[in-house]
Amino acid sequence: MSGSDLVIQGVTKRFGSFVAVDDLDLTVPEGAFYALLGPSGCGKTTTLRMVAGLETPTEGSISLGEQVITDLKPYKRPVNTVFQSYALFPHLTIFENVAFGLRRQGKKDVKQQVGEMLELVELGQYAERKPTQLSGGQQQRVALARALINRPKVLLLDEPLGALDLKLRRQMQIELKRIQTEVGITFVHVTHDQEEAMTMADNVAVMNAGVIEQQGEPVELYEHPQTTFVANFLGQSNLIRGEASADGSHVRIDVEGAALRAPRGRAATESGGVWLGIRPEKVFLSEAGTESQDGSNALRDGVITDVSFIGVSTQYLAKMPWGQELMVFEQNTGARKGFRVGDKVDLHWMPDHTFLLDAQQDASAGVEREDAL
Repeated sequence: MSGSDLVIQGVTKRFGSFVAVDDLDLTVPEGAFYALLGPSGCGKTTTLRMVAGLETPTEGSISLGEQVITDLKPYKRPVNTVFQSYALFPHLTIFENVAFGLRRQGKKDVKQQVGEMLELVELGQYAERKPTQLSGGQQQRVALARALINRPKVLLLDEPLGALDLKLRRQMQIELKRIQTEVGITFVHVTHDQEEAMTMADNVAVMNAGVIEQQGEPVELYEHPQTTFVANFLGQSNLIRGEASADGSHVRIDVEGAALRAPRGRAATESGGVWLGIRPEKVFLSEAGTESQDGSNALRDGVITDVSFIGVSTQYLAKMPWGQELMVFEQNTGARKGFRVGDKVDLHWMPDHTFLLDAQQDASAGVEREDAL
């Protein structure tokens, strides 16, 4: 553990009988870009507010390096927060908005520091404008500069890009990562947007119902989900019911009479009822009965029920003989002809891309529904 790691230890937060955060343990390394990812009500914002000092833990402790900050007033913590709502002062110029924190500390000569911070967020030429004269993305950069100028040990970001449109949000994701790399300050970013978390963060903690389901590097979480919630919330997954048995270095899975394989290292359970998981982009479609790929897993006699063209890829739904619809995403490279609704297809994928989860878990956990948004 280094000098200024953020350590959350055994933290629980109750609101009456409701447990918002349940016995949470989390270490954010100094200088990391860390994301707390999860749906509304999972406890991620409550966790952030406890670090900021805006909520007090019911149990547990929060420390920053050697300093225990659990009961410190917000203004005594070396922590700043950037909210979705920017909270800029409309009557002040951009320069004075950014200088605000320094002036509160009694500093008189702030020109150089403010200038450097505005250059960092690429707004140097806007110093004399008012917030209403800037776009949403520019206002968010001002809020970021104002929070960073005090050189906090930790910057907390609470859904900071939520008010921006999709294209601008993607631009700001790259900008935020660049800024974090340049200043080297620990960023803890709360979001419900999986792409946002994976694009920017070095590490991601996926939260659900007040606990961390899984944490690690984005690629690790995506390729090796440990629960159905993570498999469904971080990207999309096909989860297919099967019966497993260990077979040498692999696990054999029987799915509706088809013998499939998965590496033992990607199996949360190796025997009995399992959910066989495969990401839609790992699946290759072929016309039914035309191709037999040596060594691949195959499910045959599907029927295309939906085709969605979304530019870079085409997304298919294929209904299998037992009634389940499986998702297949294919890049639009133009290398081969696409499929149409009603076409009969076989589905192939490499055994090494298969993961196995315990069938006692809910296969629909983590699936975002429109009525829940």
